[in-house]
Amino acid sequence: MIGVKSVGSFDKTVTFLNRIQGDRMFANLDRFGRMGVDALERATPVETGLASKSWGYQIGKSRGKVSISWFNTDVEGGVNIAVIIQYGHGTGTGGYVQGRDYINPAMRPIFDKILEDVWRVVTNA
Repeated sequence: MIGVKSVGSFDKTVTFLNRIQGDRMFANLDRFGRMGVDALERATPVETGLASKSWGYQIGKSRGKVSISWFNTDVEGGVNIAVIIQYGHGTGTGGYVQGRDYINPAMRPIFDKILEDVWRVVTNA
């Protein structure tokens, strides 16, 4: 037979779970969304400026999950310009334009700030 015995209370655990369950953890999502858009706009290589000015974000909430999605609406000829800048593309004359990783370095500090903010809420720091 296996038994479990608990001494004390679960007050701190219940308080912690209530705190992370509430909306307090997600209060800064709009701020982080805007920060990401600003970082992506600054980092996007500029030729005409349209790709850099076409960043946006959306906050999704469903079934206990919350997400921030960043997107770029500069689509020309069915091709998302931000994506081909990032990953490269073939040219109409048989050449290839090498991609430039500008999205990941721009977003890393934003992801770090989100992590820091969530950790501060979780640990009540």
